[in-house]
Amino acid sequence: METQILELDGPAIEANSAALSRILIDSVADGAAISFMAPVSAHEAARFWLETVRPEVEAGRRTVFGARRDGALIGTVQLLTAMPPNQPHRCEIAKMIVHPQARRLGTGRALMTRVLEHARALGKTLVTLDTRTGDVAEPLYASVGFEIAGTIPDYAFDPDGRARHATTYMYRRLEEGASA
Repeated sequence: METQILELDGPAIEANSAALSRILIDSVADGAAISFMAPVSAHEAARFWLETVRPEVEAGRRTVFGARRDGALIGTVQLLTAMPPNQPHRCEIAKMIVHPQARRLGTGRALMTRVLEHARALGKTLVTLDTRTGDVAEPLYASVGFEIAGTIPDYAFDPDGRARHATTYMYRRLEEGASA
């Protein structure tokens, strides 16, 4: 079955909040370093999607894409576009999450391709992201053209709270007229 990538507006985030919450909860439980500590409650996950993400999407400061396969939402990525006045050319990728049971199917690559296409369509020429150093997603980001800008040690706690990990900052330049 083919993975479909779709943009999720405010009403779609609300309609899919249970699936989005499940992706978040299960990913953090599986060790994903995406700003949450395990265990993430259903209430905490729903609040994130409905009270943090949805208003930003509706205000035009963030775009959310979802990956659907066999009718189920299996992954998501966000593009933050609200930057300071001296950075209108830049945007940031955040919360690239693929459900643990749906990994290794090309979902992450499909989400990254779509989010980079969208950044280019918005006229952005620089995209940044950060990832836990050595994370399984780091090679994916490199394979779609991201370069390492630097690493910060002891940046955040792992979701289980046992250790701190380094974070690697990455960037990708988008050339006008080029494909993602």
